[in-house]
Amino acid sequence: NRANAAEASRMAADHGDRHRAAADRAMADRSRRLLAFDGRGAGLATEVFGDLARADRVAVLVPGSDTGLDTYGRFRATALALHRQLVAEAPAGTRTAVVAWLGYETPGTVSTTVATTDRADRAAPELRALVGDLRRITGPGTRLALLCHSYGSVVCARAADGLEVADIALVGSPGTGADTAAGLHSEARVWAGRGAEDWVEHVPHVSADLFGTTVGFGTDPVSPAFGARVFDAGDGGHSDYFDPGSRSLTNLARIALGETTEVTHA
Repeated sequence: NRANAAEASRMAADHGDRHRAAADRAMADRSRRLLAFDGRGAGLATEVFGDLARADRVAVLVPGSDTGLDTYGRFRATALALHRQLVAEAPAGTRTAVVAWLGYETPGTVSTTVATTDRADRAAPELRALVGDLRRITGPGTRLALLCHSYGSVVCARAADGLEVADIALVGSPGTGADTAAGLHSEARVWAGRGAEDWVEHVPHVSADLFGTTVGFGTDPVSPAFGARVFDAGDGGHSDYFDPGSRSLTNLARIALGETTEVTHA
């Protein structure tokens, strides 16, 4: 995968795209541990932080809109912040890992695709396949958590049915396409959190089928009607959930660690 990233960097440079060339070159660094890399189009990548094979707790980050190789640095910073928090919070002897999964073509924030489930429907089988791969890599007692930001929560919801994960956290979610947490058909604990300054609060929580496409994502995940466990996500905005020192990052780490009694509620 690093060799593929290096080749993608050379190709981007040959085409005069210095920004993509630099992004791909960073992915090719010998320190990076990539489970997957695809330099075509907006680009896909799956990166590991921590010792995945020996981890007791694994958090899988699923990003939202406007995430690709050109903007991968900010997604990677999110994964690094979470991994540092997990290491700091983990009980003695508990080993942790984070998987940053840019495994689907995310929609643009200003686009028609961001209001439909189409991209999520295509992404869900890939996320299910990733969880299956992680189950083969990790030990039988390893607990997995999905931390799903923004449109990524729609992806997680589409993949959730029967998925072998312990927790699913919906962060800054516009909705999931399901009316209730029970409608995800998952045995996982389902969490939801939204920062006080997150603009997604103002997204209309409706869903309708138009010309064979589902537009909108239905019930607000932090509402009592949805039935998720609502955690305190602090005062931040839509891009602030993984800021070091934030209440949201602290609670997301506790969810990933299975320290559910330590999670503070809104």
